[in-house]
Amino acid sequence: MEIHLHLHFLAILVVVPMLGSPAAGGLCRDSCGGIPVRYPLSIDDGCGSPYYRNMLTCADNATLRLRTPSGTYPVVGADYADPHLVVTDPSMWTCERPFTSVRAAPFSLDTSTRFSLSPRNDYLFFDCDEERVIVEPRPAVCDRYPERCDSTCDSAGYLCRNLPGCRGALEENNMSCCAYRPRAAESLRLMLRHCESYTSVYWRAVGDKFPPYDQVPAYGVRVDFEIPVTTRCLQCEDRRRGAGGMCGFDPVTRDFVCICSDARNSTTDCADGPASRYHSSAGVVAASAVFSISAAVGITGLVWYIRKIKSTKVVTCGVQSNENRFF
Repeated sequence: MEIHLHLHFLAILVVVPMLGSPAAGGLCRDSCGGIPVRYPLSIDDGCGSPYYRNMLTCADNATLRLRTPSGTYPVVGADYADPHLVVTDPSMWTCERPFTSVRAAPFSLDTSTRFSLSPRNDYLFFDCDEERVIVEPRPAVCDRYPERCDSTCDSAGYLCRNLPGCRGALEENNMSCCAYRPRAAESLRLMLRHCESYTSVYWRAVGDKFPPYDQVPAYGVRVDFEIPVTTRCLQCEDRRRGAGGMCGFDPVTRDFVCICSDARNSTTDCADGPASRYHSSAGVVAASAVFSISAAVGITGLVWYIRKIKSTKVVTCGVQSNENRFF
């Protein structure tokens, strides 16, 4: 009986987490500190796409942060029409604060994720050791064959002459500057070993102006992301099929779940109708789990009972072997 009660308690522990996940409870915050958080991104486990699981956090419901191998960085903007985030690195120099030498790891991303550094980023390095870094005006041939100029840091770059918000800051601080477009985060780390500081500038799209005037430079790192589109997610978000849901996933199985606004959950959509198919299926799974464990308890009890009976029986003829043993 004691074993039976312990195993039933274990069954409750197994079933409750399965039914009590954030996705099952309908908890999906859609913003953090005024920045929208939508599919495929999320700040609650079980929401959004599993490809971006645990990549974003919301500190004190006020500051959205992106986790990367080099640190955790504040997110200052998000765009889902042109999918990207804009993050800031506190170790980067901007003209809004006095120049200080920084020997911190530069911003980097895990290449195994669906995030990527945007080609719209430009990196500026300041006061580099010219014995270790090739600092010179970028040759014209680099525009056509950029792969030939990977080791060159352009000292005549547009951004060095036109830093956003402070064109004369370099001259005032007697700082040298060169613009660099790395192929990978490793080349950023190598550069920073021989330069006093760096910053990142991305080209932000503005208004309906014609190229090249439709973009302006701004401080920050643009991080692009992909939006995986599936039929199930489109059906889930389709308001014609019901109240319209949010695409999520089961934290345990990573299977798709449609999270409905009325806290019902469905495997497909939020169409009006009887009890949720997700809850129904979860109930079947839970019942099956209880039944399976109960069956296991019954068999275990039967084995224990038979062994107890056999242990009181004296064997007077022959030797009990594996061939004639009942269990």
